Amino acid sequence: MMNPENWVFNIILPLFLFFGFCKSRETITPTQPIKDGDLLVSNNETFALGFFSPGNGTSNRRYVGIWYHKISKQTVVWVANRDNPINGTSGAMSIDQHGNLVIYSNDNSQNVILWHTNVSAPVMATSNSHSARLLDSGNLMLLFQGSDTKNESFVAWQSFDYPTNTLLPNMKLGLDRRTGLDRFLTSWKLKDDPGTGEYSYRMVPSGLPQLVLYKGSVKLHRILPGISSKLADNSTNFMFNLRLSYIDDPEEVTMAYVLVNGSSLSKIFVEELVGRLKMDTWVDVEGQGKGKWVEFYSTPNERCDNYGLCGAYSYCDDSKLPAEFECTCLPGYEPKSTNQWNLRDASGGCVEKGLGMCRNGEGFVKVEGEQIPDTSWAHVVPQLSMNECEAMCLMNCSCKAYTSVADSGCITWYGDLMDVRKYDSALLEWYIRVDADELGNTTTAKENNVGKPSAPITEVGFNNEASDEEKLELSIFDMITIAAATNKFSDTNKIGEGGFGPVYKGQLSSGKDIAVKRLSTSSKQGVDEFKNEVILIAKLQHRNLVRLLGCCIHGEERMLVYEYMPHGSLDSFIFGVGKKSKSFTWSTRLDIIVGIARGILYLHQDSRLRIIHRDLKASNVLLDSEMNPKISDFGLARAFGHDQSSTKTERVVGTYGYMPPEYAIDGLFSMKSDVFSFGVIILEIMSGKRNRMFHHSDHDLNLLGHAWNLWTEGKASELLDPLMEGSFPMSKALRCIEVGLLCVQKCPKDRPMMSSVFLMLVSDSAILPQPKQPGFYIERSSIETHDQSLLKSSPSINEVTMTCLAAR
Repeated sequence: MMNPENWVFNIILPLFLFFGFCKSRETITPTQPIKDGDLLVSNNETFALGFFSPGNGTSNRRYVGIWYHKISKQTVVWVANRDNPINGTSGAMSIDQHGNLVIYSNDNSQNVILWHTNVSAPVMATSNSHSARLLDSGNLMLLFQGSDTKNESFVAWQSFDYPTNTLLPNMKLGLDRRTGLDRFLTSWKLKDDPGTGEYSYRMVPSGLPQLVLYKGSVKLHRILPGISSKLADNSTNFMFNLRLSYIDDPEEVTMAYVLVNGSSLSKIFVEELVGRLKMDTWVDVEGQGKGKWVEFYSTPNERCDNYGLCGAYSYCDDSKLPAEFECTCLPGYEPKSTNQWNLRDASGGCVEKGLGMCRNGEGFVKVEGEQIPDTSWAHVVPQLSMNECEAMCLMNCSCKAYTSVADSGCITWYGDLMDVRKYDSALLEWYIRVDADELGNTTTAKENNVGKPSAPITEVGFNNEASDEEKLELSIFDMITIAAATNKFSDTNKIGEGGFGPVYKGQLSSGKDIAVKRLSTSSKQGVDEFKNEVILIAKLQHRNLVRLLGCCIHGEERMLVYEYMPHGSLDSFIFGVGKKSKSFTWSTRLDIIVGIARGILYLHQDSRLRIIHRDLKASNVLLDSEMNPKISDFGLARAFGHDQSSTKTERVVGTYGYMPPEYAIDGLFSMKSDVFSFGVIILEIMSGKRNRMFHHSDHDLNLLGHAWNLWTEGKASELLDPLMEGSFPMSKALRCIEVGLLCVQKCPKDRPMMSSVFLMLVSDSAILPQPKQPGFYIERSSIETHDQSLLKSSPSINEVTMTCLAAR
């Protein structure tokens, strides 16, 4: 007779093998990996991580994935080793000796790594300080324990930054502009193959950012997350409340969604079979997790959802189907091929009716109830009204259309107008350029001054055949307007004087305050620098760059019109006396340093052109009403190709005290030149002293040399401005000084890139190397004069001793 205990064992053991006997826990550590059959479960048991086989589970291919834990249908939302499955059940997930998460299989007693995270060096610590945890949001986080007394945990890596085919609530989709991290979705290959498929859904950050669904590199559908997302339009029909979160700033451009009803299960995913973007929510039928996924949204699902169905310069209208052709040319345009159009083939799109639209009495007509064209190649200028936007577009013969959006500013189009479709409740009105005949015949022409810019206009000294670079994309003011605004350039309106001439405060008839930079007629720096500044700054838009509103050319007169900065230049706060310097608190100084860093980082890395300013100094940083810093004066700036690192000039320009040695002596300049200048500004802000005007009773060193000596002696705190009011963390203040010294190191190769500089300033966890000796820190003369702008071919700097000159 069978022993009862053996009978129980023989019955239950096969059940364990059939259903899978899973051990669950909350974390993975270097000494506690999970093996095939184990589970990592979130705190509230919403999600689980483990090994699975797709499809009906009979496949020998094993993957590590995350799925919903409490519902009856296994729904995988993330896969780690999606393109490298494990053959069999010998797999495990652990943390290696470098602190990275790894997936490996045991093949012939050897561990073969099939997937791993790539944690960067600044956040690495000993492997024993790392652990992985699955959160109730579905996010797998790799954490490391800090070594400071606070014993805080930091995120070294997270699965939300590397999505597969599914977007979960609170998961961001889009670009981190600081690190370059791009989060996007890609479909599975097949329903039973989680490998990387051919469909993707990603943020396109150029122009006005859009979310685009692709098949390979072919656009299938686009959504404007900040303006007219169809998902947002239909959210009120859902059984739960959905809120979209969209961010577009210098640090990131991302979209995420949040469920107000947190108990609902919802996911957005890219379907693998037909490449649709779908949104499903889980509906319990019998309770206890037994239910089904219900589709609440999918796209594309109408003819006009398909990208560019009607070609260029036309729009698509589903309401015309099936009796009529859904494609119609935009105002001022006609079918490129009438024969194709009659056959309901609009792939060739439409073309202009007239002979061209450039200073021939053309203007703009409103496009009624239609989604704005593809914004990938649009040009965006913040804070311009609709009238100002119209004026800017009219002055450029290549500008095809425009609109103005409250949060984004002026949007203008210069290429083909693609993917326009009819919407009964279009969120934006926009205007298309048409010739004089069309303008007169169209009843939807914009009322009041159609085709006439709101600001007074005068012809620019560039002809109609000018290159694209020379075509201005900003307002042109006439002399009468500028003279009236500045009280005929009276001395009472004069607010400063630079190397190019005086600067005046003015006020337009609309009440808008402006700053007018009037080029001195005796200046030898004139036309080239004026033209350079107009062309460059018109293409640059950032909250930490001063905004150019327009220009004026009248005979020999050339003027630039800027937004007015109420608090003037930074140097008046650093080196001024009385009220200004006393209100220059620690938090204000830090915000200004970080803001300038953001602006330089944009110039070097994130702008359409790679710009080297070449004349960064305290007087070229202006402060708005809220003390936000804005870099100004781009007359000496140079545009680089994105594959170009440095160049040499025979014409050295700039300002002594802010120039790096390799530029002042040999004319070599690069992005590291601006880094050096920024380092000088940091040290001036922290000390309240000028670099070249600095005097000390014990030596003849400039500010850089003095700061270096104090740093090496462990007395850097003595550098801090005694007028800096309020309490502040000494460690952060010393960190700023250290960053400044890193930026002004003698050899360019030792100076950090601006991306690293910015990270050092905003993240206390970023590791700072030990600064080396600064450049230009030995001064032979104790007599200094005020900083003067330079413009000469061979500067003489006899007081400098330097050994490393090559820019890298």
